[in-house]
Amino acid sequence: MKNLSRLMFTLLLILGYSNANAQDNNNPWQFSFGFNAVDFYPTGEDAPLGTYFDEFFNANDHYNISSTLSTLTIAKYLGDGFSFGVIGSINNIDKFGDSSVDDLSYFGVDGIIKYSLSNLLNCDKFEPYLGVGGGYTFVENFSAGTLNGTFGLNYWFSDHFGLTAQSTYKHVFDDGSGVAKHFQHSLGVSIKFGGKDTDGDGIYDKDDACPEVPGLAAFNGCPDSDGDGIEDSKDTCPNEAGLAEFDGCPDSDGDGVSDNNDNCPNTPGLKSLAGCPDADGDGIADGDDNCPNEAGPAANNGCPWPDSDGDGVLDKDDQCPNEAGTVANNGCPEIVLPTEEVQNQLTEYARTINFNIGKSSFKKDTYPTLQAISAILKEYPKANFTIEGHTDSTGSEATNQLLSEKRANSVMDYLVNNGIDGGRLSSVGFGEGSPIAENNTRSGRAANRRVEVTLNKD
Repeated sequence: MKNLSRLMFTLLLILGYSNANAQDNNNPWQFSFGFNAVDFYPTGEDAPLGTYFDEFFNANDHYNISSTLSTLTIAKYLGDGFSFGVIGSINNIDKFGDSSVDDLSYFGVDGIIKYSLSNLLNCDKFEPYLGVGGGYTFVENFSAGTLNGTFGLNYWFSDHFGLTAQSTYKHVFDDGSGVAKHFQHSLGVSIKFGGKDTDGDGIYDKDDACPEVPGLAAFNGCPDSDGDGIEDSKDTCPNEAGLAEFDGCPDSDGDGVSDNNDNCPNTPGLKSLAGCPDADGDGIADGDDNCPNEAGPAANNGCPWPDSDGDGVLDKDDQCPNEAGTVANNGCPEIVLPTEEVQNQLTEYARTINFNIGKSSFKKDTYPTLQAISAILKEYPKANFTIEGHTDSTGSEATNQLLSEKRANSVMDYLVNNGIDGGRLSSVGFGEGSPIAENNTRSGRAANRRVEVTLNKD
């Protein structure tokens, strides 16, 4: 008995350091040890039924109480509140009803099926239970099979340790066996164990949604690595503390765009630009904007279109970007053409240009006329003109054609040399083919020997 007591104490120390936080279905094994008392009062066939409980609590007169650890129970949880156990007990009998006996040895081996009432009663610490079973009892040299009914109570200090009090009525059908009907009461310590917690997070594998990774009870054993209150499996940024509204990701710059979707996570920006700023409000993120502080179109990389000549027509639309013009004329200056009156004046001047006879050189009195023509052409810088040379019919036709061309060229060369853009001028000789008077008179031939300056209207 002394060695048994030491064994019980050793088991208590070993199991006392096991992890807590378990249910019976997680810790399926229960080991109990303690003391038992045997009550043979009353006995005999003539004892009225009522007397079974008349002296039920009379421990001094009727209980045979062992002074050492005398009861061992091992039980396995089956599920749905049921468990099966085997009980071994020893005792010394010196009270047999109202009689004294000489320390008879007592030994019992019993099986029991228990049903816990804790779920029905919604109890956690207090666990009443009912049990039925049977076994074999030995009293000194006598033995008999018994049918047992049990009521017990577990009080759990933690999920592993508790006190157990139990009363069992053992019914003996053969009164001649030498073993009478009796009660056996026990009081002891119970330990639940056997649950598996692979990741050591205090949540048993059966209830652990992440059995191989330490986690939190709030998430059924799954981890929250960054401690933001969102379990890793639902956390888009599991290693960086964030906000629930962003699925666990942070928003470092507070612009309403989570860092994982923010192209500029440290600078407040706009959702429409993936969290990047747009200082000039032109819809182009500053990082992609060549002119971040001046609004401009995307087609020009965020810069405003230039207007080099300042005429209000942007260079991209200005057909004359380096010369001020009008919107109506696509940015080019309006072409001012000489009036009919001016054109007539040019014609009058041109027809008075005098050449040396048979040559393309000018007479001295012609230069004021040429200067007057040059002044008029400068007033119309966008107008183009053709210098036409004509002769009378004197001489051969070929000679007259060549002379008319040379005289037209001489006038154009003079005008170019006096500041008229050569690109605005062209020359042509008509020879004697376009007379304006009869060649059979001296005055008619003089009129036909002429130069004309005509406006190009194309």
